[in-house]
Amino acid sequence: MSRPSVETARPPSSVAAAPRDADDAGRAVARRPAGSRPTGLRRLGGRWFLLGVAVTLVLLGFSVAVGQYDAFSADGFWMVGITRIPRTIGLILAGASMAMCGLIMQLLTQNRFVEPTTTGTTEWAGLGLLLVMIVAPQASLTVKMLGATTMAFLGTMVFFLFLRRVSLRSSLVVPIIGLMLGAVVGSISTYLALMTDMLQTLGIWFAGSFTSVIRGQYEVLWIVLVVAVLIFFVADQFTVAGLGKETATSVGLNHGAVVLLGTAMVAVATGVTATVVGTLPFLGLVVPNLVSMIRGDDLRSNLPWVCLAGISVVTACDLLGRTVRAPFEVPVGLVLGLVGSVVFVVLLLVQRRRGVIST
Repeated sequence: MSRPSVETARPPSSVAAAPRDADDAGRAVARRPAGSRPTGLRRLGGRWFLLGVAVTLVLLGFSVAVGQYDAFSADGFWMVGITRIPRTIGLILAGASMAMCGLIMQLLTQNRFVEPTTTGTTEWAGLGLLLVMIVAPQASLTVKMLGATTMAFLGTMVFFLFLRRVSLRSSLVVPIIGLMLGAVVGSISTYLALMTDMLQTLGIWFAGSFTSVIRGQYEVLWIVLVVAVLIFFVADQFTVAGLGKETATSVGLNHGAVVLLGTAMVAVATGVTATVVGTLPFLGLVVPNLVSMIRGDDLRSNLPWVCLAGISVVTACDLLGRTVRAPFEVPVGLVLGLVGSVVFVVLLLVQRRRGVIST
């Protein structure tokens, strides 16, 4: 059984740039002046990180303020509490979690062009959601979430199984396999929706929108906060697992367990987000790559930046969709798909120019 080759793409982690052996590591530490390693806020970028937080807060403030309903009318604050504040919370949770899920998948597959959209995970989640709606039309939001999460987990495991059986000579093969699997699953979902008169419902889900995120309909989205917090605790294990099975095993890490944990976390975040919001294409691909291009591959210090950037990108796209054709609304998934596809092509060209992509 063949495995994905480590040489096909650089592991997107800080360990990839580490010294080659223990002696070199010891000499590197000995040469580093005491107290030279940045910690805390300095490690995150200091004032640049504070500027990023400020920009994110401004965008979230616009999210609460922008809308067709006058927030300062007699019942305006009541409407804001029902719709805009839950919507803004949804933007925070969905943006941060999906961006971090993309980072996890890139580490586990050792490929920078992988995220739930390019592995078929979102299509599997949609299939699970559709099956629940067909079998139990009156099912609660929690049951729909469980169906979407279960199918997302199974679909992601199928993707990893394909990677183990395919000899990878190019880093482009990984997202191509995922896109092909996603296309097949999407076709099955379309056929089932057509036969059960749910094609319009499926189309709305694939568009992805925060319109339905209101009080009483979004609370399950808080589950992804648990996933986001857990990622911070196991970030170092994901970094080591991203070096490959042999390297991870040699340092005492249970590679299979870490991959299973990462798959479960991605499935939960994708399933919950898909149930409440729909699909958010390319978010988990664009954000980690942009952060890595600007700040390098220090995973531990990049995680807060990935969260901030994920929130900012999805909020900016949502604001654009709400204002470009006001009072009508363009689904955020369509805006993300347009922006993300362009950035995806640009990233491919940049990585090929740097020699990261082998063809």
